[in-house]
Amino acid sequence: MHSRARLVTDLRTLGIEGGDVVMVHASVRSVGEVAGGPDEIHLAIKDVLTDHGTLVMYASCPRYVDEVGRGNLSPGEESEVLEKLPAFDAHTARSARDNGILVEFLRTYPGSQVNRHPARFVAWGKQVEYLFSAQPWDYAFGYGSALERLVALDGKILLLGCDHDTVTFLHYVEHIADLPGKRVARFKVPVLENGARVWREMEEFDTSGAGVHPNWPDRFFAEIVDGYLAASHNRGGQVGHAHCHLLPMRGLMEYARPVMERMARL
Repeated sequence: MHSRARLVTDLRTLGIEGGDVVMVHASVRSVGEVAGGPDEIHLAIKDVLTDHGTLVMYASCPRYVDEVGRGNLSPGEESEVLEKLPAFDAHTARSARDNGILVEFLRTYPGSQVNRHPARFVAWGKQVEYLFSAQPWDYAFGYGSALERLVALDGKILLLGCDHDTVTFLHYVEHIADLPGKRVARFKVPVLENGARVWREMEEFDTSGAGVHPNWPDRFFAEIVDGYLAASHNRGGQVGHAHCHLLPMRGLMEYARPVMERMARL
């Protein structure tokens, strides 16, 4: 069993410092049992960051909120969703299950804030107001997004024993990279306007499993992340039982963009 104090020591050894701005992807199971439960993981990260730092995770939205119009549901399923699904409430809706349990623990912990968008981030710390100061409705991972402001803050990514194919930040790189033939997804989401539920149109470069470009191979994000870790000689370290990596967003972006642009032109 790991203590919060032990996790703090591990996180500092990995390279996190007070005042850092860190986006976290985490596998609670990989970290192992922690005395006090999973909340102690994000609390340990906060201990290291101090009140001068900022912690961010990607929460997204529950199932079906952003599915109508994508072509993944049958006509019958879409009809039922259109009839029955409640309006999306960024403050109360659960995080997407495939983003892991830690983000939901963070989202529901006192002091956390969210941006009011189905492409929803959860954040705590000094830079929250700046990160959430604006949010484009369409192309929510690109220009003007919280991800762009994370780069401006010299943000870092903490991979806490997680699958390297889950790095949300690479969707920002897809949005800004010069990639001919990008797939565009158009769909509807239920929101509350003037007290009534309405289905509002939205579009983005396709961030679903199909990928933004037809040339993307399976697990392309993991390939990019692992390539960058190797090129930067980043061997990572242990946090609890989990093998982890801390990497700079700007460095990953500068590595990933030409890789994507070359792949798109093959």
